[in-house]
Amino acid sequence: MPPRQRAIFFDLMGTCCDWLSSLLPLLKSCPAHSSIDAKEVALAWRAGFFDEIHKRYTRGDPAEDINITHRRVLDRILDMKGIGEDLWSEDIRERLVQQWHMQMPWSDVIPALTKLREDKDTTWLLVVLANGTTRLQLDIAASSAIPFHTLFSSELLGLTKPDPAIYRKAMDLVRLPPLACIMLASHLYDLEAAKGVGMRTIYVHRDTEDVGEVIDPLTIVPDGKHSHIVKALRT
Repeated sequence: MPPRQRAIFFDLMGTCCDWLSSLLPLLKSCPAHSSIDAKEVALAWRAGFFDEIHKRYTRGDPAEDINITHRRVLDRILDMKGIGEDLWSEDIRERLVQQWHMQMPWSDVIPALTKLREDKDTTWLLVVLANGTTRLQLDIAASSAIPFHTLFSSELLGLTKPDPAIYRKAMDLVRLPPLACIMLASHLYDLEAAKGVGMRTIYVHRDTEDVGEVIDPLTIVPDGKHSHIVKALRT
């Protein structure tokens, strides 16, 4: 009897990749200023990005190139802190935006996906389903070396999470029904939308994501526990 097929759709930044550790060294190398704390800027940048994409989605605006969004949010943060281009130049700002394309994986991700690829009972299709451009996903996949099978960007599908249509489109593309599909993410809004179209969901806790959200500790897979991720996927 051939192994059954199932698909796992992964959010990428924050869920699979530690964007904060990837970004901080470059931020810390930028010219010092009394109003600048590198980690504070990074967290504000991430929060501002989510605020932007959620507002665009709520208004029904078309998706925007993530580099453009990241640059606008960064400029706004620096302007609020009184940092002009005389201190943080155009070149510095562009290098910071491009750094989002180069990310390291969380320590639990590659071991978990490797175990799933070796599963003899189930053929797991390991698919990225994330907002952003296809080039962003290609760059992150290359720099992180995470063994995904394929990448579905919001740019490629022409839809943006949490639109229910993007999850349905992804399932259509892998030719599997909702009960054979899992959305794994570190963002509640993502999982709530996926659950709404019948997918199973797994919430992986990351300290950099859903900051301020009250999370039931019994419903999450903790950081750094790839064996917990594998167990959750197999149930």
